[in-house]
Parts: sequence; C-alpha cells; structure tokens
Amino acid sequence: MKEFLWPVRVYYEDTDSGGVVYYANYLKFMERARTEWLRSLGFEQDRMLQQDGVIFAVSRVEVGYHRPAGFNDALEVSARIARKGRVSLTFYQEVRRPSDDALLVSGRIKVACVDAARMRPAPIPENLFKEIGDVE
Repeated sequence: MKEFLWPVRVYYEDTDSGGVVYYANYLKFMERARTEWLRSLGFEQDRMLQQDGVIFAVSRVEVGYHRPAGFNDALEVSARIARKGRVSLTFYQEVRRPSDDALLVSGRIKVACVDAARMRPAPIPENLFKEIGDVE
C-alpha cells in the first residue's frame, strides 16, 4: 500500500497558550488522515458498522514530537500501513509542514477491528482486507 496524504490547516482552537499546536491535537490530525484513507478506498466507517457490525479502535500509540507547528500552518499528514494483521492494522504516520519540509511528528498507531456488539476483536471485513493488499 502506498502512502496516503491528507492536508490539515492549523486553526486557533488547535493551539495552546503558547501559540503552538497542543500535543494531543496531532493525534486528531492522524485520526482524520486514517479516516480519509479508508474513505479513499471506498469504505465509510458508519456503513461498516451497519453492514459488518465492526468499528476500529486505537489500541496502541507511539508518538515522537520533533518540531512545533503554529496557528495557520498548512500541514500534511501521511498514513501508511506498516503491518497488516487479520484483526489489526499498524500505521506509520507523519505530520509535516510542506513549506519547509519539516518533520513535526511521527508515530505508530495500532488500530484493532472490533465487533461493536460484543466489544471484542473481530476479523477485518474481507473486502477491506483484500483492498488493502500486501504491505511492504
């Protein structure tokens, strides 16, 4: 699977009292990129819940903060699958500022496929599993 890129603009509400992006908001940016990656493959999470009875839940996060971003910065968030399992996906993600190609944040985020009714691990739906293909 190739790398997916999603643009994000930093709004005032994303910043802390020092005028820089609050550290937890980078996780929101990464979540949006993963959602848009899924959408780009033709899968909507609400439909997956209705049709397959599954949701995705973050089960592990490792994040490195390298440089700050500030109000009104245009950022780019990447999402690439680093590991594909039968019930989970591990993404490698970066947040960059294209204007100076600065790496701001990098992370590995593991998401588990969960049976929404039982809140237990469940296999990734076969059509999505096939669509993802091989992971390099």
